[in-house]
Amino acid sequence: MLLKGKKILITGVANDWSMAWAIAQRAHENGAEIAMPYGHPNVEKRVRPLAEKIGAKFVQECNVQNDEQMDALFDAIKREWGHLDGVLHAIAFSDKNELTGRYADTTRENFKNTMDISVYSLVDLTRRAAPLMTDGGSVVALTYYGGEKSVPNYNVMGVAKSALESSVRYLASDLGRDKIRVNAISAGPILTLASSAVGGMKGLLRLNAEQTPLRRNMTLADVSGAALYLFSDLSSGVTGETHHVDCGYNSTGMIPNELKEILLKKLDEDK
Repeated sequence: MLLKGKKILITGVANDWSMAWAIAQRAHENGAEIAMPYGHPNVEKRVRPLAEKIGAKFVQECNVQNDEQMDALFDAIKREWGHLDGVLHAIAFSDKNELTGRYADTTRENFKNTMDISVYSLVDLTRRAAPLMTDGGSVVALTYYGGEKSVPNYNVMGVAKSALESSVRYLASDLGRDKIRVNAISAGPILTLASSAVGGMKGLLRLNAEQTPLRRNMTLADVSGAALYLFSDLSSGVTGETHHVDCGYNSTGMIPNELKEILLKKLDEDK
């Protein structure tokens, strides 16, 4: 019961395969009360039954681009709970038609919209949550290795994740004096509603599993366990960090020899 008595706002739940949902469940199992708004009316029918399973509250629409809905959510939390102990930022969006081909072809409109939803929302949520974290708190954002290195078909979302990770560091610096910690989890690839928009995702998963030191892909249990640690007092001295939960992929510099031989053989056959 590492989170007994803590009140945590979970954003970004879209269905029962969402990383955010896995984290919400893990937090609830460890004693936390969960606030679980949804970002769009289209996902309400999937989110409400999940919220009922864990007794989540504040199951209301909260589009991060809508100030009135953001105000309504935080007003309700302040009125009923009085304070917050944690926030999960699991929000990202980009036009899936621009997550293929070249990053150089990104449109101005999609660039601005991607940054607003995927990056500025962390700033806005944290700024609103901070006054409610009267005894300190923990903000956790979800990111991906495409924010550090170029990844095929990740395009503008990779640039957004880079900005998100930088925002984590700046927010950690701003809020540390208030005992509020801000960290990111850089999760390895996993098939979710959001990741399905990335071109070639299934092929990436197959290749990734062969390249990681653990020779497997990350699971929802892996990422929810990391979030549990970052929301708990076990990580009381950790802030401004990007914590990789990717089965060690980020630590490697070249594909394993056995995989290299397979790929070279295939290249020879294709000639």
